[in-house]
Amino acid sequence: MTKENITYWNYLELEQLLALQNGIDDENVSEDELHFIIVHQVFELWFKLMIRELRLVRDAMAKQFVKEETIPFVVHHLKRVNTILQLSAKHFDLMETLTPQDFLEFRAKLGTASGFQSFQLREIEFILGLDQEQRNAQGHGDPAAYIMNTAESTGFGAEIRDRINKARNEKSLRDSIHNWLYRTPIHGSRQTDADDKEVVAGFVDDYIAKMHQVNELQIDKLVADGGNEEQLRQQFAKTEEQAASFLHAKDIKDNRERVARIRAAILFIESYRKLPLLAWPRLLIDTIVEMEEHMTDFRFQHARMVERIIGRRVGTGGSAGVNYLDETTQYRIFPELWAVRTLLLPRDYLPELQNKELYHFATEFQE
Repeated sequence: MTKENITYWNYLELEQLLALQNGIDDENVSEDELHFIIVHQVFELWFKLMIRELRLVRDAMAKQFVKEETIPFVVHHLKRVNTILQLSAKHFDLMETLTPQDFLEFRAKLGTASGFQSFQLREIEFILGLDQEQRNAQGHGDPAAYIMNTAESTGFGAEIRDRINKARNEKSLRDSIHNWLYRTPIHGSRQTDADDKEVVAGFVDDYIAKMHQVNELQIDKLVADGGNEEQLRQQFAKTEEQAASFLHAKDIKDNRERVARIRAAILFIESYRKLPLLAWPRLLIDTIVEMEEHMTDFRFQHARMVERIIGRRVGTGGSAGVNYLDETTQYRIFPELWAVRTLLLPRDYLPELQNKELYHFATEFQE
């Protein structure tokens, strides 16, 4: 193709694109079936772009040294992913213009074809860092194994298997974010400093002590309003115990020290987010939380659309249908980013920040 003959339609390859909605039966695709095909093809096109964006973000954050100017770049591309997820969730509104009776007219054509076979959605989950432990917690098996088995009998199967294997085995966005958080200076101390363990432990202990102070003030107010002091003290003591367990990573069997430092780093960034050099890291954390929120909303809207059109019947691929989709809304790829929000203190009660000057912009150029 030369520059002289480039047109809108050949640049977008519309001849090929518009010929891809014929389903199984070229001669008999109703308006409702055409609607069904197009909506799902659009989903897969958005998934293709998400995969590209997430790998770009993952690679940027996977570097041994992440420059400050990299964070705005990453946030920008994650916001694009978030917008894709928002728009994709809205696509279910369009899907719901298909009535149950309309769908039943062509449902048999699908055979065992099912959205459960969307290998691109599985790629996205692997790239993000959704592990089998999360699936096991909801009583789910490995959907990738089902796709891999199904792919054996199709002409496109070899590429699908290669893509799934690649996504499963490469570093995830969660891995990259955790490595970056692990290197976060806390009170000016870096993970490579000889006294880093003591500094981090001191920050955590001070934070829990301040939490106790805030809780005591709240207990006094609630007792003054007629609350039961003994019950309140038991309740708040339990929250402090849970906070300490979380920050000391007592729920983790392996790499407990590493996980504890990552959690302390999240708490540090969130607590002192007003400092100039923590502003963008905090925004990155917020954007990741927003992404997971949109992913959860996407899964929820998917479940409601399916329930509205086919009720609680078994899915075309043999899955539990709506029940399975509802359970996937419980997945959390970045649970620690959510959990830290339970622990945050009012700014006036934060532990005194050490080496504060390290978190401000330089005021003078140095030669």
